[in-house]
Amino acid sequence: MKTLVMTATYNEMENLPDLVEEIFRHAPQVEVLVIDDNSPDGTGDWCDRKGREDPRVHCLHREGKLGLGTAILAGMQYALGNEYRYVVNMDADFSHPPRCLPELIRGMDPPDGPPVDVMIGSRYIPGGGVKDWPLKRKLMSRGVNLYARWLLGLGPKDCSGGYRCYRVSLLKQLDFTAVRSRGYSFQEEVLWRLKRRGARFGETPILFVDRCRGQSKIDSREAVEALKIIFQLGVRNWLGR
Repeated sequence: MKTLVMTATYNEMENLPDLVEEIFRHAPQVEVLVIDDNSPDGTGDWCDRKGREDPRVHCLHREGKLGLGTAILAGMQYALGNEYRYVVNMDADFSHPPRCLPELIRGMDPPDGPPVDVMIGSRYIPGGGVKDWPLKRKLMSRGVNLYARWLLGLGPKDCSGGYRCYRVSLLKQLDFTAVRSRGYSFQEEVLWRLKRRGARFGETPILFVDRCRGQSKIDSREAVEALKIIFQLGVRNWLGR
């Protein structure tokens, strides 16, 4: 019945200690996995020290920046190997509010409906939204979601957001070696692959807040590559392959 909350980090020392505290304040029953890409600011070292003090905190150290998608895959494989029931992915910069964790987890087995395999913290359903984004970024995000939903035949309104709770038993059916995305398109690709395994999706509203501390990791080249991969997967989807 355990739940793992994972977050990928690179130079998040300004945010991670407070984030872990907030996670445990709202969901004290969970465990936290930090997947650190050899942060030069000491993020991984702090995580190791915290893990020695609190057995709920774990850290995976990677040799460098290997991409967000590969970090999430590593966290999923950790959850598979350690008998968790659910695994939640969230950003380390407080853009995903920890106070929404209980709602994400409860939504997996609602009392008035069938179980859900992926519960998405959604910006684009009633009650959700974004804060402190310029108009250009809002339009880009909406456009990517429409692009992915149409090409990949996805039902959720927010296919590019990373605040999600996954049922680990369904992740066991994924062929991790087949996942092509290493960056931003991972969020859409994994939904598409899980949909092909019969996954049921749910959404709960969140307010996405732009980071206020630390440096953004957005890379325009990765964004272009993400659109390319989504298009290629979309062609496969439309051809029924």
